[in-house]
Amino acid sequence: MTTLQFNAFGDPAEQLAISETDAATRHALPPAGQVRLRMRFSPVHPSDLNLIQGVYGIRPELPAIPGGEASAIVDAIADDVDELAVGDHVILRSRIGAWRDTAMIDTADCFRVPPEIDLTQAAMLAINPTTAWRMLADFAELKPGDWILQNAANSAVGRCVIQLANALGLRTINMVRRESLVDELTALGADAVIVDDGEKSTGERVTELMGDSPAQLALNAVGGDSALRLMAWLAPGGIHVTYGAMGLRPLKVPNSFLIFKNIQLRGFWLTEWQRHSSRESIDGMLSEVASHMAAGRLRMPIAAIYRPDQCSEAMSAAAGASRNGKILFEFNPSPN
Repeated sequence: MTTLQFNAFGDPAEQLAISETDAATRHALPPAGQVRLRMRFSPVHPSDLNLIQGVYGIRPELPAIPGGEASAIVDAIADDVDELAVGDHVILRSRIGAWRDTAMIDTADCFRVPPEIDLTQAAMLAINPTTAWRMLADFAELKPGDWILQNAANSAVGRCVIQLANALGLRTINMVRRESLVDELTALGADAVIVDDGEKSTGERVTELMGDSPAQLALNAVGGDSALRLMAWLAPGGIHVTYGAMGLRPLKVPNSFLIFKNIQLRGFWLTEWQRHSSRESIDGMLSEVASHMAAGRLRMPIAAIYRPDQCSEAMSAAAGASRNGKILFEFNPSPN
């Protein structure tokens, strides 16, 4: 069995290595209540890089296998399993360490996806789209036509916010760092894409766009001054949700935003939401997101696909700032 694992925390390009274990695992029959999965694709997320670096919200015991999500094909089932069948396409409900070619897991950790969803896209369904979905659903009572503000709009979550908001009839103002992203994000369904340059005229443009209906919800993945600008543009009583810190700068909150505008500052971490949610809630969310993906309303770009033996190159590419799309690992490239 092929796995990608790390034995020490540090630079992902240096610490991640391929490991070969007993081949019998690939053909072992699953025990009661479990299925054997033939893994197909798994994306590299910032959280995976942070996990290897040792700076993520959870710190695994070593050696550890990264990989927060993946698509897979059911390869074998235990005699008592009837909710899944050999050949089903599935994704993972929980983090199991997906960077391996074979996994033996409980059926409760599998979620069957429609076969019309390409397995490269299915591999990216469970984290970024669901983060976007929860933030759109959980913090403000939004109705069609309402505005949403977000920075880092070209990030994976930002792109999902644009597409899902568009499908729900919501309007988005999307802050980016490069003018070259405007046409690309507009094609995804963004109502406005604006370079986040801190200029007074930029703020005036945002305010003019929203008119008499300022945004009740702002989504922050940057921090620092960019997060401050989102607060300034929110309606009184608006909700500012932080789910990332790409700018590595803390939030700076003027007293007036809390006293006179009553801005609400919230945070979101999908792992924590899942920890306190029922299986029915998680499956309902996955079904909603999968329906949009199956219908073509949600799609994420892929920058490159790597083999496991190219793990060092994959880590370097994932850490790069200039790529446009996700880095994926491909396992079992020639499924039966």
